[in-house]
Amino acid sequence: MVKILAIANQKGGVGKTTTGINLAASLVEAGKRVLLIDLDPQGNTTMGSGIDKRSLQQTVYHVLLGEQPLTEVRIISTPGKYDLIPANQDLAGAEVEMVNLEQRESRLKAALQNVREEYDFILMDCPPALNLLTLNGLCAAHSVVIPMQCEYFALEGLSDLVNTIRKVRHNFNPILKIEGLLRTMFDPRNVLAKQVSDQLQQHFGKKVYRTVIPRNIRLAEAPGFGVPVLFHDKLSKGAQAYLALAKEIMDAAA
Repeated sequence: MVKILAIANQKGGVGKTTTGINLAASLVEAGKRVLLIDLDPQGNTTMGSGIDKRSLQQTVYHVLLGEQPLTEVRIISTPGKYDLIPANQDLAGAEVEMVNLEQRESRLKAALQNVREEYDFILMDCPPALNLLTLNGLCAAHSVVIPMQCEYFALEGLSDLVNTIRKVRHNFNPILKIEGLLRTMFDPRNVLAKQVSDQLQQHFGKKVYRTVIPRNIRLAEAPGFGVPVLFHDKLSKGAQAYLALAKEIMDAAA
């Protein structure tokens, strides 16, 4: 049975895109069938998957507006070996154009109905805002993976996101839950980071992934080559961390 995960946090720069790309590639490495959906108009997930967003004729924008079926838009990320629904700057106008559409918050969920059984995991990289694009991701998902840095302001943002998930569950998607909190860009030498990490574990318990994503130069370099870190330096700490995260998520889904 397919597992649909939204990767979300309203705070930018916390590793959502890095997590989407590298988790997708790591799940494929483990033999899983994976679809990755780029819901961010910046298109960084698309570029990091080895696809030139500027050359695209069809994107998730056309899927959300009902102009193209998802099957006509998906492409294969050659380096990552997963299927991708790409995005570019066209998506920035989707929110305005979707305002008057019926069931505007569940357009993506409807589009996924015909392909969901083709995959073991569907991952959605949501934009760093609580907007209609993120809402589409949350309405289509079974659960939410929340990447976050261990810093003070991250805790405040997390509280807002948890409240949003609760509202979406109440109004649109009764099965939505928090899949897990992922500590990213973690530096164990940073005292504050360790303190925030401890607070997360005290408050959320088993919802905090055991896997911690470290600060790692190979993770930072990989997008520049348009490949997941697994194919940039498989032995790097970043690659090994995402392989461990994939195993943890697969074990939870089993």
